[in-house]
Amino acid sequence: MTDTRLHVLRGGPLTTIQDLGRQGFAHLAVPRSGAVDRPSLTLANRLVGNSEDAAGLEMTVEGVAGYLDQPRYVAVTGAEAPITIGGRPAAWGVAQRVRAGELIEVGRARRGARSYLAVAGGIDAVPVMGSRSTDLLSGLGPPVVTDGARLRIGPATAPPAALDFAPYRLPQAELVLDCYLGPRDDWVTSEAIELFARTAWQVSTDSNRIALRLRGVRLERRITRELLSEGVPLGSVQVPADGQPVVFLNDHPTTGGYPVIGVVPEPDIWQCGQAVPGTSIRFRIKRCSPL
Repeated sequence: MTDTRLHVLRGGPLTTIQDLGRQGFAHLAVPRSGAVDRPSLTLANRLVGNSEDAAGLEMTVEGVAGYLDQPRYVAVTGAEAPITIGGRPAAWGVAQRVRAGELIEVGRARRGARSYLAVAGGIDAVPVMGSRSTDLLSGLGPPVVTDGARLRIGPATAPPAALDFAPYRLPQAELVLDCYLGPRDDWVTSEAIELFARTAWQVSTDSNRIALRLRGVRLERRITRELLSEGVPLGSVQVPADGQPVVFLNDHPTTGGYPVIGVVPEPDIWQCGQAVPGTSIRFRIKRCSPL
């Protein structure tokens, strides 16, 4: 039996192959990577009968167009976007059977930043360190998906989900994110922490899978000496020299030399991944309980 391929006609500005990422390699300076909006990818995989960690396409704003050379089920989740199959409108968040050669088109996102396309069988890219994810920072994993790519699809192993509609929280225009202070919140002034909490930060246009870059007031440092590089986890809120905070996302560096004043918990990261430039973000300050 011949391999099933997804033939990409239009790759979009930044479409990558993502699964749930490679964990346990931070000590080797390898970040987790994986889908920024994990709930959306896992939902898409469930809809088409894949395991939750199967690889799919993460599309940034513009979507993709292509066709399969064998019949399969597909599903699109994440950012709300127009979908057509064979020129006919198709539903978001539902498993759709696609015939061989039918054009699958995901258009520009109308709400949110990242959409996810899952195909029954998953994208069968070569795993690197246990993951098929593209890592933009280290360059590990498959290349960014471009026009003309031919992506191998694995064998379908289970039927699609018997659902007419899958409930899901859509991305919001304004976000309120929890942020646990530390470990270096004492490196900025107490006034800076107050400003951080009450400012409506705006997502900058230079945000990407590495970091969500914010614009607002300048946060002043209390300690101005150099900070030795130290480990930084997913969701770290780092304050660089310009005083404008960044929130580290899935392809973030594993160490950093600027103070981390707080950490956004992992359940909120999907919202960061769906925040388009101009999105307003406020932080709800939390303090860690003493051990």
